[in-house]
Amino acid sequence: MKKLALLFSVFTFALVFSAAAQEQAAGAMITFEEKSKDFGDITQGDRVSHTFVLTNSGSAPLIISNVAATCGCTVPKWPKEPIAPGAKAEVEVSFNSAGKMGKQNSVVRIYSNASEPIEKISLISNVLPKTR
Repeated sequence: MKKLALLFSVFTFALVFSAAAQEQAAGAMITFEEKSKDFGDITQGDRVSHTFVLTNSGSAPLIISNVAATCGCTVPKWPKEPIAPGAKAEVEVSFNSAGKMGKQNSVVRIYSNASEPIEKISLISNVLPKTR
């Protein structure tokens, strides 16, 4: 009888775990073509930008609720309307190196209704002093 109860418990656990996994996969999901862009050496005062392309690889509309940068030197632009399953969208990120020196890693957090609710993308550069 104990073996039967144990077998029933294991079967129930597996069934619940499988249902939860299917439910999670049924939502929106972000897939990026790339998650970082390295500009290498740039000169202090340069402005660089990059467009990150994402795909909603889930089965529900993707809604980006907010995009936040780590400092005011980095400015993101993102789509405000829902992104249909299978559709692509762009997040443009600009970095102003004025007042910066050395290695910079500007991280941008993307908040959404995706199965992974916070994604990170970044612009990387090495800011060199201006030459006169």
